[in-house]
Amino acid sequence: MTILRAAASVFAIGLLGATFLPSARADEFNRKTVITFSGPVEIPGVHMTGWGVLPAGTYVFKVMDSQSDRHIVQIFSKDELTVYATILAIPNYRLKPTDKTVITFRERPAGEPEALRAWFYPGRNWGEEFVYPKAKAVALAKVSSVAVLATTEDVKVEVEKPEAPEVVAQLKAAPIIAVKPTGEEVEVAQVVQTAPAVEVAQLTPAALPETASPLPLIALFGLLAMGGALALRLLEKRIV
Repeated sequence: MTILRAAASVFAIGLLGATFLPSARADEFNRKTVITFSGPVEIPGVHMTGWGVLPAGTYVFKVMDSQSDRHIVQIFSKDELTVYATILAIPNYRLKPTDKTVITFRERPAGEPEALRAWFYPGRNWGEEFVYPKAKAVALAKVSSVAVLATTEDVKVEVEKPEAPEVVAQLKAAPIIAVKPTGEEVEVAQVVQTAPAVEVAQLTPAALPETASPLPLIALFGLLAMGGALALRLLEKRIV
């Protein structure tokens, strides 16, 4: 009877896990994040016609597709019924994750909206460094004097439905580079850290200092052996 009750309890816990776990996994998978901008923000990627700059307001960010060398991020309306943009991004590594969402922007001339640069999900080392069309990337690089990620292909920026399959397919296949303020193309690794730096100390087993010697340990074993022999002799005399 006790076994049956235990089995029923385990089954109930299993049902609770099946009920609540999927939603948690879904948010963790697509990294759904609600973000409120206090001012207008310029966005990269393929966006809905007339929505290259998001007005101040609340939006939902999600990772639609995650590949090893690139991610596809989508920006939704607050009610998640409208997709304003589908954006190409490169995974970017940071040494110390935070417990809050972090959004970074690129420098812009005074009076112009901030330009979206990267998005880091809470608790994760990996974030999303956004990729701009090449012409726009060069313009942003000139202002900030820092190389900017760009696509080498002429990706149509404004479309009626940025969530369309053909848009996503094009972004998945588009070659990615980085451009300097001069327009010179450089490796992506010069802009983002695509892999964590591995310290040599973490890979090398700890070694004893050169001054360390096994002699003290040998001496200790010798004393223990002598003590054991003496104890045996005393025990032997008592028995006799």
